Amino acid sequence: MSDATPLTLPEVEVIARRAHEGQTDKAGRPYAEHLAAVAAGVRARGGSDEQIAAAWLHDSVEDAALSAEWLAGAALSPATKAMVLAVTKRAGEPPEEYAARILATPGALLVKEADLAHNADPDRLAVLDTATRERLTAKYARMRGLLGLAG
Repeated sequence: MSDATPLTLPEVEVIARRAHEGQTDKAGRPYAEHLAAVAAGVRARGGSDEQIAAAWLHDSVEDAALSAEWLAGAALSPATKAMVLAVTKRAGEPPEEYAARILATPGALLVKEADLAHNADPDRLAVLDTATRERLTAKYARMRGLLGLAG
């Protein structure tokens, strides 16, 4: 972490909301709703402040809302940065390698578990067309299996 005062969770939330401003999810909802749900899911699962910060930022690099360079220089703990990078999918990366990286990074599994739980929420999926809903349901179930998460 830099010598700067570490970012607080409210500051991380503001950064994440601004970074994803104007973006929507597959259901057309403001993307910040997903970030808030994942952060709440991490908190409800007993996650640390570092994990909650990672939850707010979990899609920021993957979605190019924030750069990897920004993350590297941010006033965040090394653990939070590692979790964000662990859950950041890389182009062409096999799901098995992605899952292995998450499992190898302390704290990242809880962040991904909360992300998958919100992504697979039946109410969220219900608004999608059948083909998309079935594709995503299978994708999320496969990742849960690769990560050793029940159900």
